[in-house]
Amino acid sequence: MKLEDELKMPRFSGPYQKASLNLMFTGEWMMARVDSLLKPYDISSQQYNVLRILRGQQGKPINLFAIQERMLNRMSNATRLVEKLRLKGLVTRELCEQNRRKVEIAITDKGLKLLDSLDPLMKQLEEDTFKNLSADEAQHLSDTLDRVRT
Repeated sequence: MKLEDELKMPRFSGPYQKASLNLMFTGEWMMARVDSLLKPYDISSQQYNVLRILRGQQGKPINLFAIQERMLNRMSNATRLVEKLRLKGLVTRELCEQNRRKVEIAITDKGLKLLDSLDPLMKQLEEDTFKNLSADEAQHLSDTLDRVRT
């Protein structure tokens, strides 16, 4: 559906306003789809993001600050997210031996298994979301969004 119809807004002040609103609306739409997929697994999209960051460490622990730097939503409370994941047995949280003020986080086997089960579902969601775009168009969209942020 066109943005004009979704927002019941017959016109915009210009192409930049339309692009801005379209980007925000589409981002919220995409996050709602991801949240809906994750809900049966009792994790949020922010928790999923933390798990993916930790899996990318390939078994090496990482500190909270490094997790926060890599998060999609950097305003999330990484400490709270990690604690919720720890209580579910999906991550471990240990004091660093070299610096007792530093906390190191690692994904557990249970966390890795959860991601393994979510991977095909997320892949299907991505394919369904971009079914009207070719791979080249999806790459062009991604490149354009990178340029917007520079």
